[in-house]
Amino acid sequence: MKHLVIHLLCCLPVCLAYPLEGAAKENSEMDLVQQYLENYYNLAKDMKQSLRRKDSSPIVKKIQEMQRFLGLKVTGKLDSDTMEAIHKPRCGVPDVGHFTTFPGSPKWKKTHLTYRIVDYTRDLSRAAVDAAIEKALKVWAEVSPLTFSRVHAGEADIMISFAVREHGDFIPFDGPGNVLAHAYSPGQGIYGDAHFDDDEQWTEDTSGINLFLVAAHELGHSLGLFHSSNPEALMYSLYQPPTDIRRFRLSQDDVTGIQSLYGPPPVSPNEPVMPPESNPPAPKFPVMCDPDLSFDAVTTLRGEILFFKDRYFWRRIHWNHRPEFHFISTFWPSLPSELDAACEVASKDTVFIFKGNKFWATRGNKIQVGYPRSIRSLGFPPTVKKIDAAMSYQKEKKTYFFVEDKYWRFDENRQIMEQGFPRLIAKDFPGVEPKIDAVLEAFGFFYFFSGSSQFEFDPKAKMVTHMLKSNSWLHC
Repeated sequence: MKHLVIHLLCCLPVCLAYPLEGAAKENSEMDLVQQYLENYYNLAKDMKQSLRRKDSSPIVKKIQEMQRFLGLKVTGKLDSDTMEAIHKPRCGVPDVGHFTTFPGSPKWKKTHLTYRIVDYTRDLSRAAVDAAIEKALKVWAEVSPLTFSRVHAGEADIMISFAVREHGDFIPFDGPGNVLAHAYSPGQGIYGDAHFDDDEQWTEDTSGINLFLVAAHELGHSLGLFHSSNPEALMYSLYQPPTDIRRFRLSQDDVTGIQSLYGPPPVSPNEPVMPPESNPPAPKFPVMCDPDLSFDAVTTLRGEILFFKDRYFWRRIHWNHRPEFHFISTFWPSLPSELDAACEVASKDTVFIFKGNKFWATRGNKIQVGYPRSIRSLGFPPTVKKIDAAMSYQKEKKTYFFVEDKYWRFDENRQIMEQGFPRLIAKDFPGVEPKIDAVLEAFGFFYFFSGSSQFEFDPKAKMVTHMLKSNSWLHC
């Protein structure tokens, strides 16, 4: 039973009256705290009297451990924020730091898995349950090589069911309002299965318990993931649905976790791998060697070159003749699609990405804290609503921003927009068409992308030296 891990989402009744009134109420609260620390932070069961005295060093350390994991102020005291967190709905698996896997890192030894919905809830139509489970699996399929197909009979890798009370696995459900569901880590038999308490009120929105969100979390466990200390992660231990379920996206922490087990999605030179669907629509994706291909943004990244288009990007790596093709969300789940501009400031090991009036800072595949920010923080006037293209020129320690027929220049050393700007593109970059989609500095030249055309510009001679196709960088 070493790798058998039960996942219980526990909804604890909210009771936050301070100060506590009466010995009975205090005893109830202390019992709750003791149970919480025993279940999730490995508190020894013989520490009960020490907990009531609230003066024991081991108890203080356990409270501090909990506060640290949940992102609370670390006081070692049962303050109001700590008690509020204890009362929140959460998962019953013990808490651990960052993304992690079950002990021994069990995972499926294959990448195509089957699932079967054995029983249904009474709260939703069968079609709604089918859609929620399919969507939950798709969340993980989009960022890994895993694919899923549904079977309607026999044994599947992941058996999904709704049940009440005792349901055959010695872990009975307890009625409405407490345990929501539990799941098992990858393996044979009951391993990998997910069970949902049908005494809960399952919904498609957040008026009750959102089935998609709980299923996505539970199926993360079925695939081998444990818990994360990142509050933004789906695998965070507290149940906290977003305000808009329709805009749900995996955090980078979740992506890193699943890819630590199974790796990234497979790469095709011509198209991204789409998760299987019962009736998949005809895929619409850019074709690398289309003579009319244009780019939304282009940037370097640690010696690579990235070419963004719609929801995708090509990744040109110097040692690989064939560019890789990925979903943007595979590397940066929180970034929007159809970007406006991107540029790398190599001295900061940072790529800045622009969409509308906001921009993000990334290092590798990690979005930096404090972003997105408004482009006005860079010094742009309110009349500038978006950036068309951006380029960092490391020789000058300047970053160029192109907007319609003008450009601005930002001083990276002083971190200010330079005086005397904007200036006309046509005046300082003669021969370059003013509608610029993207720009790249390489080999001492500036490469301006405009539609399917590309202008190679020599900044010393102040002239266009070559006209190329935009996708010439992709060996077309």
